[in-house]
Amino acid sequence: MTAIVIELTPGPNMAWLALTGASSGRRAALAATAGIALGLAIVGMAAALGLAELAHASPRLFALLRYAGVAYLLWLAWQAWNGKGDVSPGHLRDGNGWLWFRHGLVLNLLNPKAALFFVAILPGYVDGTAPVMAQTLLLSGCYVAVATLVHLGLALLAGQAHGWFEKEDQATMLRRICAVMIAGVALWFLAGTAR
Repeated sequence: MTAIVIELTPGPNMAWLALTGASSGRRAALAATAGIALGLAIVGMAAALGLAELAHASPRLFALLRYAGVAYLLWLAWQAWNGKGDVSPGHLRDGNGWLWFRHGLVLNLLNPKAALFFVAILPGYVDGTAPVMAQTLLLSGCYVAVATLVHLGLALLAGQAHGWFEKEDQATMLRRICAVMIAGVALWFLAGTAR
């Protein structure tokens, strides 16, 4: 339930997947979803191997991760607003799923929301009297599975709107709305980092 609630709250993945699916189609959104899933799995593995504990013990390291995530989100927002670069509608075609996959992967390797889950929330479900790594791997796998299902649903729904957004005016409007949403999420994370 915790994973479902967290994944249904607005975050960088939702805004970016909505932009990708609606502007570039279902195949692009599905490739991005695969990258997001791999990024979450890598962060989960890092948590299982003790990096979560390291980040928890070192606020500076965790703040650095958050700042890197904020910078990447702001870069994505800038690219979407201007309609330039890999993240803009029309720049990538169906055959270039690798670039969408790569963006999804990097977005989640630098995603403060994912890191926050693995560092602050997941340890609360770990029983200290049982093998910690096995529990962390199991809980991380469950979280990645739930997140991927939510993202697949969003990618498919956004992909349904692709035809409407192929018109330049609607595509520009969607790009700019999503750019503002992505920037808003970045600023929200930045405010949390500054505390």
